[in-house]
Amino acid sequence: MAPLTHHHPTTLSEAIALLARPHHVPWGGGTDVPDLIARGVLRATALVHLGAIPELRGLEPDGTGVLRVGAAERLVDLANHLLLGERYALLATACAHAGTLATGEAATLGGSLARRPTCPVFRRNEPCLKNGGSACLAHDLESETLAILEGGPCWSSHASHPGVALVALDAMIDIAGPLGARSVAASSFFVLPSQRIDREIALTDGELIIAVRLPAEAAGGLQQFVTRSKRGSDDVDVALAIARRLDGDVRLVLGGVSPRPYRVYGSVEEEAMSGGLDDDTIAGLAERALLDAVPLSQNAGKLDRAMSLLREAIVTVSNTIAG
Repeated sequence: MAPLTHHHPTTLSEAIALLARPHHVPWGGGTDVPDLIARGVLRATALVHLGAIPELRGLEPDGTGVLRVGAAERLVDLANHLLLGERYALLATACAHAGTLATGEAATLGGSLARRPTCPVFRRNEPCLKNGGSACLAHDLESETLAILEGGPCWSSHASHPGVALVALDAMIDIAGPLGARSVAASSFFVLPSQRIDREIALTDGELIIAVRLPAEAAGGLQQFVTRSKRGSDDVDVALAIARRLDGDVRLVLGGVSPRPYRVYGSVEEEAMSGGLDDDTIAGLAERALLDAVPLSQNAGKLDRAMSLLREAIVTVSNTIAG
């Protein structure tokens, strides 16, 4: 691999201009981008370092109750940030869990949201759909890590724990690029392979994530981020973001089961809000939430783990409301 050129812009406009150049890629500081370059998955001649740009840093209220979090903030710092932990414990906990992934201590929030799939076939740069091939090569032979919901034509599963939390918190994601600035709801930011095969997020060429904005109405209440791993493994393969707001609304969003964060049916969330549910009702709600799941030959255990997480979450939500 040829040596990479490193750029260290100090302004947003400078960074956008650099990213408009061919094979110039953004880098927050984690290990994922260099690993993809080394494996030949990502073609790059230059890394554009983003840590020194003021617009990408900071964690502060904006005066309207919204909390703005810069995309270049490190996950390890967000996991331990007092204000974030007090108001949006769901995101803080998700960042703590993300630190266990192979992203390095320098991994940033923006880098995590833009993280490419962990599918081993994709990571080995084999000619799968995302690497320019004509078929999902992992579907029949290496499906253990793949999606059980919303898959096809690629079945890679979503790789960002903070992304799951942001969907549950109804966050907005601020983006900037050559055509200006825009904001996208977290629920629309992550896209399916059936929508576009080359990317997993709603960025166009030259754009980068600037910040995340957390709404005031999502602060407080019951917020939990829980995970489940395959027996005998330390690698989390299913996660669940649980948010019961102070106004009573419930959000249940799964990670690791779909190519994007998967929010369960609204009817399941609404019934969980009623409180005081019996065991049969709770089991029925968890089954309904995963009604569309289609496990592949090697990942049926994901369905069991997702079902278990949902049952426990509905119990927690129901008991909290009943209490």
